[in-house]
Amino acid sequence: MAKNTDGKYAWTATVGEKGQIVIPKQAREIFGIKPGDTLLLFGDVDHGIAIPPKNSFDQLFGNVFANVEEDK
Repeated sequence: MAKNTDGKYAWTATVGEKGQIVIPKQAREIFGIKPGDTLLLFGDVDHGIAIPPKNSFDQLFGNVFANVEEDK
């Protein structure tokens, strides 16, 4: 695990035969990921995969639905 002083981290994970990865324990602790949690993954062919923090869902969905309301 690598940590920068500005709160940025990097970990490695190995993909198993079923396509599963294990999120490192330290990452789960830092981001409050518990068994049974649902994670949202974003993918971009050019930039890779991102897993935003759980608490960003409210803001993300609020922005999405705010745009829908404006379109009416």
